[in-house]
Amino acid sequence: MRLSKPEYVTETVLAVFRTYGRLIDWGDRFVAPFGLTSARWKMLGALALSHQPLTAPQVAASMGVSRQGAQKQLSSLIMDGLVAKHPNPHHQRSPLCQLTPKGTEIYAAIEHSWNAHAEELCADLNLDDILAAQRVLATLYEKHATNAE
Repeated sequence: MRLSKPEYVTETVLAVFRTYGRLIDWGDRFVAPFGLTSARWKMLGALALSHQPLTAPQVAASMGVSRQGAQKQLSSLIMDGLVAKHPNPHHQRSPLCQLTPKGTEIYAAIEHSWNAHAEELCADLNLDDILAAQRVLATLYEKHATNAE
């Protein structure tokens, strides 16, 4: 039986939910040798990919997590010496965070391992499908934006 377009969208969203859970579990195992979890990896990634210091709310927004969730993970990373906190000249109560040399080194090692994994994934995916998936996910993301974003 052929599904309606809304039913296909529903199936796609359900697949995203299932995939997210599986990626988090996989990511926890993937970064465990580096002493991290998926949640902490996301925070390091946000800082590494920004190429500039960020506040906890900026990190949260870039990774689609709550400000409180980002703050909790950043505090843990600060305690472990992977992230440094600096005064923010624009907002006294929202310090800027950036990777320390140790954080940069660990993130680079994870990125190296990830790139090898991404190459393996490419064996089963063609570029047109990857680009189509990016477009669909971007549309779903935009259609579900809140006024707070």
